Amino acid sequence: MKNFAFVQHLLSTLAIVMCITIWGLAAAPGAAFLLYLVEDTASLELWIRAIILGLGGGVAYLLWGIFTFLIIGSFGIIVRPRLPDARVPLKSAITIRWAFFSLLHRLAKPFLAQVIPSWIANVYYSMMGCKIGSGAQLNSTNVNDCFMVSIGEETIIGGSAEINGHIVEKDELVLSPIIIGKGCVIGANSLIMPGCVIGDGAILAGNAVLTKYSEIPAGEIWGGVPAQCIRLADGSKPE
Repeated sequence: MKNFAFVQHLLSTLAIVMCITIWGLAAAPGAAFLLYLVEDTASLELWIRAIILGLGGGVAYLLWGIFTFLIIGSFGIIVRPRLPDARVPLKSAITIRWAFFSLLHRLAKPFLAQVIPSWIANVYYSMMGCKIGSGAQLNSTNVNDCFMVSIGEETIIGGSAEINGHIVEKDELVLSPIIIGKGCVIGANSLIMPGCVIGDGAILAGNAVLTKYSEIPAGEIWGGVPAQCIRLADGSKPE
């Protein structure tokens, strides 16, 4: 793409304006609620009023988070790349679109950290393109590139586990799907790179790093950096 540096600087500046706009609009319902409480409690005693306004502040924060999810999720539905697999120049229109989508997710993280795991978080992730099976528990704010991630039923994603559907290689952006089967456990602080497939009932140990395009067969336990099989599906150790 010609003049990519200029476009990047321009969009970075516009991103700041976008942050203010999204968070500001999301805060409007809560602000209106607080203004109503301020007027309605003006005649009450100080401590009673303080308690009501304090509780109102909590409600306003909840409203801010929910409306942040709704705004960002709506954007996510529209702008997320719809690619089964991609390897594109780093300076390309698709990269800009991916970067915009990633920025949206970062704007959602402050509130997302307060509601994981919950159906609210799962709805947000689904709006951003993640396919989530029933009963799945997502305990991480770092399910990135949601449009590239599929998580099966009853699977548990541990705290601060990071799932990345992208990497950058040799001036190229690489996007590849990540498929996690049913009943899996993804340990806390682990890292899953693009193109990985994890079979039903498999376990990835905490702090493990599953390198790109790795495949964990059903029922196996993997761990380490880089992750390797430490227990086969039949319970035996690999030779």
